[in-house]
Amino acid sequence: AQAILVVPRAPENSARCALASAMAPKKKAAAAAPTEGEAPQKAGAKKAAKAAKSAKKSVVRKVKKVRKNVHFFRPKTKITPRNPKYPMKSTVGRVRMDKYRIIQCPVTTESAMKKIEEINTLVFLVDLQATKRNIKDAVKELYDVKCAKVNTLIRPDGRKKAYVHLTQDYDALDVANRIGII
Repeated sequence: AQAILVVPRAPENSARCALASAMAPKKKAAAAAPTEGEAPQKAGAKKAAKAAKSAKKSVVRKVKKVRKNVHFFRPKTKITPRNPKYPMKSTVGRVRMDKYRIIQCPVTTESAMKKIEEINTLVFLVDLQATKRNIKDAVKELYDVKCAKVNTLIRPDGRKKAYVHLTQDYDALDVANRIGII
């Protein structure tokens, strides 16, 4: 923001102004002698005309704002909120990570069977992006059992394995029979 300073312009050549006033026609003496009531009004009108004339002849000069701080902050401008005319996507995106994608298959190795029988734990191969919470919810929906704890690891071949520890209320052997592992 810059301040604007208005400076009245001085007459350019006083001799030329004097010549112009000398050449102007003389006014009648009767008009020069005003009555008592009109004298203050005409004087004020002359003063106002003179002020208006000087204002018209003024020159505008820009004055730079003095900065007292070394940091420059970008001026805050109006930020209009988004007002879209049409949606960016025509359809709502579907959830790709559903319960059937999360749990791929149960593991049926000897060590997995031992975990089912001894420590009430089911072993599954799961999607690589699946989280422990996702796995817990998927097992609950698919097999109607409550999980106490889920441990995961990524095998050397790059697949994720989940150990789903069931609560005391559910037996992993019964769930394995229902699935068809045993």
